[in-house]
Order: sequence, then structure tokens, then C-alpha cells
Amino acid sequence: MTEKRKRGEPARLFPVLAETSKEGRTLSIFLACLENVHEFRKSLLSDLNVKIGTRARVETYTEVVLEKGNGKKDLRPDGLIVVQTGSNEWCALVEAKVGKNDLEEDQVNGYLDIAKLNGVDALITISNQFAPLPAHYPLHISAGARKKAELYHWSWMYILTQAKLLLDNNEIQDKEQSVILNEMVRFLSHESAGVKSFDQMPPSWSDAVTAVQAGGALAVTSEDTREVVGAWHQEVRDLSLILSRQIGQSVKIRAQRDHQNDPVARLKSQVQAFCREKCLTATLSVPNAAAPIEIVADLQTRSVVLSMRLKAPTDKKSTKARTNWLLRQLHKSADKNIHIRLFWPGRGPYTQHTLKEVRDNPDLIGVGQNATVSSFEILMVRDCGARFGQRKNFIVDLEATASEFYEQVGQYLRAWQAPAPRLREEKSEPASVDTKALREEAEAVALGVTEDVIDTED
Repeated sequence: MTEKRKRGEPARLFPVLAETSKEGRTLSIFLACLENVHEFRKSLLSDLNVKIGTRARVETYTEVVLEKGNGKKDLRPDGLIVVQTGSNEWCALVEAKVGKNDLEEDQVNGYLDIAKLNGVDALITISNQFAPLPAHYPLHISAGARKKAELYHWSWMYILTQAKLLLDNNEIQDKEQSVILNEMVRFLSHESAGVKSFDQMPPSWSDAVTAVQAGGALAVTSEDTREVVGAWHQEVRDLSLILSRQIGQSVKIRAQRDHQNDPVARLKSQVQAFCREKCLTATLSVPNAAAPIEIVADLQTRSVVLSMRLKAPTDKKSTKARTNWLLRQLHKSADKNIHIRLFWPGRGPYTQHTLKEVRDNPDLIGVGQNATVSSFEILMVRDCGARFGQRKNFIVDLEATASEFYEQVGQYLRAWQAPAPRLREEKSEPASVDTKALREEAEAVALGVTEDVIDTED
């Protein structure tokens, strides 16, 4: 994209804009930080597979006017990011929404047209909507439209979380850049910036819960079903960001390899699973945790379940010893809502007890089993009752349960690791042999001469 084909104002850290221009003010501050804080821009742009080396130069603009439009005068990109590395250049248009303003499909499609006409590589949208991965999208955009330019999405809360993690972990090496990023965090954290968490499910959520409770089926082809699953994806993303801020490490959403770059296939697969199982599921990966955190929202039981599964230590021979190994890890955990499942070799069913039962009667665990427990699953189960079908209360209960589970269980668990092999006891070596004597004796035998028979002349 040549200089002639782009025109706009450089992004300002302290923009002079009308009070009514929340989007322009918020975006300008963000883009100015992206341009000037090295670790921040590297963290965000690397998620888009844009390499930011020491020679890379990043420029950002607002109020962009491009040479070629698509015939719609009301479409004017909010911003532009240009990354130059040597002779290579990568450009992305930016469209931002704040507060309750959501992205619209027609507008996104229009910007993809403009990007293609002007040779721009990508379109990045920013709003309070959430997407599991930057390459996934909170709206349904056709595969044909996505071929016009790369399409990415950041939520404002994701941007805020990434900045907080960099600051909390002291990863900003330059003092002045650290001050700049800290001011951006302070600004985005204020309610006037219009940055929000995902706080409620769509109206179709209550209808789906009611239908399942009445024994009804969920239709795979229903737009309401797709909306519920899409909202679940947004909430899980927000939940991963909440946990990231709470523990100071980046919590990731685990997705199948073939779904990571194919959001359409991921949505289709999860819609089918939702209709079949009447459950919404997700998996979170916490750095250095003993196991992934599995999340299930069960519409049939109106409950939220979080769990982690650990392999039992094979260096302990009895079920009681293996269970005590687990209990020692949970000695600080409260009994409330925590259950333990014991899995046995073969295809037999698991057995389940509350944590209190296991603590009070460890000798009873495994009674009647002919094998030794092979793995444990630690669960926190919250029966939400009527609140489960309420759009806001469901989110409140889910997020509270997730934080409580990590506090009571996740942070204490440690995966079993086989001990290092020990040196074997040394065995006595055979007495040393005089090899020279053996060789001389062999030569004597070959010549017919021994110590017992010696030929002499009289």
C-alpha cells in the first residue's frame, strides 16, 4: 500500500476530539500505545501471525481516507496499522466500537471490499463482543467475503488484559513505555471508556433452557441455537480473560487442531454437540496447571460443572495410598460442592464421592473393587436452579464458580510424575585375572610343555 493510497491523522495518545466521539478517542489512545510500546505491539500482532522484529517499524493512523471506495460514502475506516520490515509492508484497516455498539455484518463486508480494492492485507475489528481466537469472528461472515482480506477481531477486554499481564509481569523494559501503557490501562479501566465484559446471554438462552426442561429438542438448523452457541463462545473467551487477570498468566481456550483456523467448522460441530448432549462445553488451559480445566453447562440438570482429571501415582500400590496422595493436595480445600470420581482399569463405571466422604472414610474408598484406582477427576458442581435460565444470573454463577474452583482446587493440584530411576546395588566383581600368566600357559600347552612333564636328557 503506497503512501499515495493512504491518508490520515497519526494516532494520538492525547487526542483532541469531541466528547461525543468515544470511539475515536479510545481507538486513538490504543493505536498510539500499539505504535510506541514495543512489547505491547509484539504481543498483539503476533496473534495475527505478524512478526515484529527489532527492525520492524509500526505506524498507526486515525480518520483514514483511502483512494478507492466501494461506492458507500458512509464507510470510512476508523484506523490503519502499517508494519514495515525492510521492503515488506503489512497493512490493516481498523474498525472500532465501544459501549453497547456492536459490529454489523453489512459494515464489515463493506470494509472487506474496501480492503481488497486498496490492496490492504487485513481488517481488524475491535468491540465489546468476544471471539475465542483472533482469527474467529463474533459475526457470521461468508467464506467468500473472508477471502477479500484477512479478518481478525479483538475485544477491548482482551486488549486490556494483555496490557495488564505485561505490566504485572514486568515485561515492559523501557520505563517511559511502561508509564504510557499503564496510562492506557487506567483509561480503559474507567467506565467512561465504554469497555465492558460479556454480561448476559441472548434472549434465546432462556427459551433453550425452558425447552430442554420440558423435554423438547433443540434444532441444529435453528438460528436461535446458533446464537446460543455463539454467545457461549463469547462468554468462555471472557472467562479466560477473567482468570488470566486473576492469576497473572495467560489462560488459553483449547480447541481441536482442525477448528483453530476454521471457525465455521467449530461452530457447526459445537451446535451439533449442543443439540445432542443438551450441554455446552469448553476447555481452558492454565500455564503449568496439573491438567486442563473442563467446563460443562448442563441444561438438563441446570448445573455448572468444572473439573480436572489426574492420573493416579503408579508408584503407590493400593487405592488408599493413591487416594491419600490426592487428599494431601486438597488439604486446604473446602468441602462445599467438591466431588471426586475414581476411574478403574477397564470399561467399568467410575465411582463418585464427595470430598467430605473421602476425607471422613478413606478406608471405604475402593471397597468391592478388584482393581486399583487408575485416575481421579476432581469436580465442583453448582446447582443453579432457576438462575440457570436467567440471562445475567447464569453468567454471574458461571464466573463465580470458575474462580472458586481454581481457588479451591486448580491452584493446589500437581500431576504425578514418575520418580527418577535409582542406581542398582553394586554386585561383587570376580577376582582379577592375570592375563599374562594365562597367555604363557596357553603357549606352553601348544608346545607340549607343562610344569608336570618336562623332557630332559640323561
